[in-house]
Amino acid sequence: MKTKKKLHWKKIGAVYLMMFPALAYFFINNYLPMLGIVIAFKKVNYGLGVLKSPWAGLDNFQFLFSSGSAWLITRNTIFYNIGFIILNTVLGIVIAILLNEIQNKMATKVYQTVILLPYLMSWVVASYLVYAFLGGDTGFINNTILPLLGSDKTIAFYQETKYWPFILFFVSQWKGIGFNMILYYACIIGIAPDYYEAARVDGAKKWQEIKTITLPFLKPTIITMVILSIGKMFYSDFGLFYQIPKNSGMLYSVTQTIDTYVYNALMTQNNLGMSAAASFYQSIVGFILVIAANAVIRKISRENAMF
Repeated sequence: MKTKKKLHWKKIGAVYLMMFPALAYFFINNYLPMLGIVIAFKKVNYGLGVLKSPWAGLDNFQFLFSSGSAWLITRNTIFYNIGFIILNTVLGIVIAILLNEIQNKMATKVYQTVILLPYLMSWVVASYLVYAFLGGDTGFINNTILPLLGSDKTIAFYQETKYWPFILFFVSQWKGIGFNMILYYACIIGIAPDYYEAARVDGAKKWQEIKTITLPFLKPTIITMVILSIGKMFYSDFGLFYQIPKNSGMLYSVTQTIDTYVYNALMTQNNLGMSAAASFYQSIVGFILVIAANAVIRKISRENAMF
């Protein structure tokens, strides 16, 4: 009996040993930094250190919400993320379905690569590409497109706010649509061809196949992606909102989100406590949104809920 137990623990021990590096990384990277939450409730004094710094209570949160920018950055963050969720879902599914309809395998690989390539770029590279189009003196639009249209005027894109909601939505989809497309495309190619063959025998058209076969199979993936996206609704892609507009102060009313506001406050005011308070606020709201979204989905379709 003891020999069997020893053999059993040897097998289990080997499994735990293999798991240890990943668990250690997960703990150090995801859980250990959570101790920094205490910074949100302190008036940080670098001479004393974080732990010995005096407590500030909720003063950091009060400063965040009493500032004139609180409503603006919250509105921008929510507005953009709702739009991103809708566009990412719809366009990702549409492109994945269109890609699945291509019969030539080589063409499919080429299209996959072309669509996914922007996602692999850094936001720094993307910002230079955008500037190459929008720049005032050397931009492609001002120096090529507008003269071809017969206009002798130039557009100061980095000074006028009215263009930037459209620019940010376009750049976000151009860069990120490849990742969403790959997720949905992987689900589509996993659907057994027998379903489509049976539908064709019954006289179903392409739209009917998509409506009755493709979309129902994609439903669990769509729900999971939407829940995760809702959980990140109070977060924004820092590279998109900081690098693409070049952190232009004249565009803050339409480009500044919670993340960029915290970064600018930290860099200009050196207010570590307020920055930590904003991050803590984002985390709490994100957690509540995930729980709420999952609860709604569980009532509608219990089998597709995450928990």
